[in-house]
Amino acid sequence: MTALQKKETNPIAHLTAYDIECLGKELDAIRDDVICQRGASDAAYIRRTIDVQRKLELGSRGLLLFSKYKPAFVLGTVGLTVSKILENMEIGHNVMHGQWDWMRDPKIHSTTWEWDNASPADLWKHSHNELHHTYTNVLGRDNDLGYGIMRVDEDQKWAPFYLGQPAWNFINACFFEYGIAAYDLEIGKYFAGRKDKERFKTDGRKVLNKIRQQMTKDYVIHPVLALPLGSARRTLLANYIANLGRNLWTHSVIMCGHFPEGVETFTKTSIDGETRGDWYLRQMIGSANIDGSKAMHIATGNLSYQIEHHLFPDLPSNRYQEISPKIRDICERYGLQYVTGPLHKQVASAWGKVIRLSLPNHIAAKFAPAPRRSVVEPTALPSHLRDAEKASAAA
Repeated sequence: MTALQKKETNPIAHLTAYDIECLGKELDAIRDDVICQRGASDAAYIRRTIDVQRKLELGSRGLLLFSKYKPAFVLGTVGLTVSKILENMEIGHNVMHGQWDWMRDPKIHSTTWEWDNASPADLWKHSHNELHHTYTNVLGRDNDLGYGIMRVDEDQKWAPFYLGQPAWNFINACFFEYGIAAYDLEIGKYFAGRKDKERFKTDGRKVLNKIRQQMTKDYVIHPVLALPLGSARRTLLANYIANLGRNLWTHSVIMCGHFPEGVETFTKTSIDGETRGDWYLRQMIGSANIDGSKAMHIATGNLSYQIEHHLFPDLPSNRYQEISPKIRDICERYGLQYVTGPLHKQVASAWGKVIRLSLPNHIAAKFAPAPRRSVVEPTALPSHLRDAEKASAAA
């Protein structure tokens, strides 16, 4: 497997096919262990999270009925923002990944969940679960690399259009749920003649209907309910702020997991004949984490453990923190860097890349930061241990 970005050192050149095979087996064992252990405590966690989110949303919307009073407006707006973040990140995203399907609860199942978002669940699951997680960071296969509107790798051909990508990225952040809805609709693929016209029309109707439902709920029904109490305009504003806050937060978290310096990208040919171990390896060096508190991890939907999530996207999200030390240990033993950092540094790194790569390579190179991914000396490569055992046996 060959990393795409031009670099003086290949971060996986020291790994043999045997090492990668052993890596896959170790990660399979971690996955199997979690699957064997998951049970009542995990089910209680997701049910409790859903209960808290729904009560928080209900309480916040109740406060907003009296939002003509400033305290009710502030508390209601903050509560609604947090509830929307919680519903999208820790609940919706993870439920639709199938993380809780093993519970066999039809109310908390990837096939039945519809989230508070402009993108219909079935379209999102196709573009995210089936495409992004299969072809993570493979240029030309993973459309999440820049969402088709940004250049996030030096080997992507530059065009004058990309000069505006810092602006596109900011606009996309503010209206992220609608950007994702358009992305899931595969508009670019349709205009390139690679999506059937009737399928596009059908999907388009789904997206428009979902947007209509969302906008009717937030910008018509709830303001109308507050009208008799003189709080319609404040409620309308609160819903807008809550959606904006949720969009900005979600965009930032996703940027931190996929775009910071040190995250690798790959050529189309690098996945030819890819083994399970190769796929795991691609997830490990194609993702980045965010350091922070437990509350921050929950607010990110535990996507602050993006490396663990990409390795095991269908394991319960509350288990990522538990297995993180095991993944770090594997990285140390196999000589792989575990890219992580506090939220502000990861956001700055991701935005820095977006701004830098809006420029042609010969100019962008002048602003290139110091290499984020350093050479890591392996402490216990399986191939080295095997060779040592053979040498000892021969002696």
